[in-house]
Amino acid sequence: MTVQSTTTVSSGNGDGSTTEFPYDFKIFAAGDLTVIVRSAAGTETVKQLTTDYTVTNVGVITGGDVVFVTAPVTGETVFIRRNMELIQETDYTPNDPFPATSHEDALDRLTFIAQQQQEELDRSIKLSRTNTMTSTEFTVGASDRANKILAFDGSGEISVTQELGTYRGTDTTTTTEAYVVRDIIKSTTAAQLNNVYICVAGAVVGDLLTDTDHFELLVDAVSAATSATNAASSATTAGDAQTAAETAQGLAETAQSAAETAQGLSESARDAAQTAQGLAESARDDAQAAETDFRDTYYGSFANDSAAETYQTGTNGGTVDAGDLYFNSTSNTLKIYNGSTWQDAALTAADFLTVANNLSDLNNAGTARTNLGLGTAATSASTDFVAVTGDAMTGNLTLGDNNKAIFGAGNDLEIYHDGSNSYISDQGTGGLFLQGTGNVIIEQPDGTNFIQCNSVGWVRLHYGGSNRFETTSTGIQVTGTALATTDTDTTNTGDIILNFEDNQNFVLTLTGDITLKNPTTEQVGQSGMIAFIQDSTGNRGVSLESNYQIAGGGASLALSSTGDTTDLVPYFVVAADRILLGTPQLAFS
Repeated sequence: MTVQSTTTVSSGNGDGSTTEFPYDFKIFAAGDLTVIVRSAAGTETVKQLTTDYTVTNVGVITGGDVVFVTAPVTGETVFIRRNMELIQETDYTPNDPFPATSHEDALDRLTFIAQQQQEELDRSIKLSRTNTMTSTEFTVGASDRANKILAFDGSGEISVTQELGTYRGTDTTTTTEAYVVRDIIKSTTAAQLNNVYICVAGAVVGDLLTDTDHFELLVDAVSAATSATNAASSATTAGDAQTAAETAQGLAETAQSAAETAQGLSESARDAAQTAQGLAESARDDAQAAETDFRDTYYGSFANDSAAETYQTGTNGGTVDAGDLYFNSTSNTLKIYNGSTWQDAALTAADFLTVANNLSDLNNAGTARTNLGLGTAATSASTDFVAVTGDAMTGNLTLGDNNKAIFGAGNDLEIYHDGSNSYISDQGTGGLFLQGTGNVIIEQPDGTNFIQCNSVGWVRLHYGGSNRFETTSTGIQVTGTALATTDTDTTNTGDIILNFEDNQNFVLTLTGDITLKNPTTEQVGQSGMIAFIQDSTGNRGVSLESNYQIAGGGASLALSSTGDTTDLVPYFVVAADRILLGTPQLAFS
């Protein structure tokens, strides 16, 4: 054939349902194609022949289709490229008739190879036809060019130059995106406000900017700002001291001009002024040190321990030490740090018993009980107290709503009333037991609905005036309809694991090919039905893992292919790893 087309690549967009993508050029074998799926994020995945797709119309001039096993999803782009092996397969035998067809196929193959190489050359970066360059090679070894970039020097020649950094904007202390080597980030967190960091090792979302394994500090804006503030404060203080010194010097000069004879006295005054200046500066330094010590010890008012510690270690630049104080504005208490935790530094008047109360408690048992929250003292075995002698209990115990009678060292049993309902609650690990030598009955106040157990072992569930469930010596009697739990799932595609523990029957709408994976919840003797409903597209297949078995063997079910039809398959569990499937009843519609 003649080769009149230069096309070597076809492409198409995935939509989640289309599986056939055309190519419009000739190939000699299915392996002459490379199929690549590119995601919306730019990730390219080379698909495997037979595993991921098959090829039609091999050897046809107009091309054919690549048929995917699983349809590419929306946002993915399919690229089909001719990628023939660079070999010559035609063998000419001496003295044989000229093999025109084989010879033409060989020429076509060489032309196809030249076209695919030209397509790759057209995508490469290269000099224009009128440009010149002395050398397009570089000799820098791998270790020397690691983390460098390829650039051009002052003569326009190729050069491996120094590494660059890319500014990625601001971030909090905990990173909100992954960073790569040489990324530059500015922090917006108060403790590192405007500090600039550079990524020195690939970092994932959630790394700390202060993690020295991944980031190094380039610009310490926090320290610079603190230094600037301190310098400004020192300059102001020095200016005040200088003004005082200049005033003293003026007075001294006035005294000198008024009385030259008192020169010695003025010199003494000058010395005294200098001494005073030194004392003032010393006092200033002492006051600043005292303020620093005070701020390091007392932090001020904060809502909780964490906020106080964040202020001290961040804004104030100090450490949390034993004896440090702050006022908790939530509990209105002064808190002190004991070296490991924060505790109240003082008690309020409501937290202790006053002297007056101590005296009244000694003389009056009723007042003592009131102050201790025990209520008033009782004088008789009525409804206010319980008199206990040995194991005997007399009188009544009266508790208000939501007040519980608790039994057992581990609070195992609670009895209480919440204002509407009464409860017996087991809080232990052994279970709650109702025991009796005759009948044990749990019923509603009107007596129409109850659960009853008797001493001979039968159980009866009575509801709405009649027995609904009853065990007898001959079996179990159920009144009314007994419905097995059914799992109805309207979207099924890919791997499916059925939950036999919670369900007896299953209704599965197939929106794609599925595989019934081996379950772990089946019980020997369990039986039921599985209904498979084809969606409007139809032709959805069902594959089986090893625990599912069909008569005659096989790894898939033969179901209806028509859209919106229903097939019914019975099952029976004969062992923990053997679920027998009956012959499908087809095409209910």
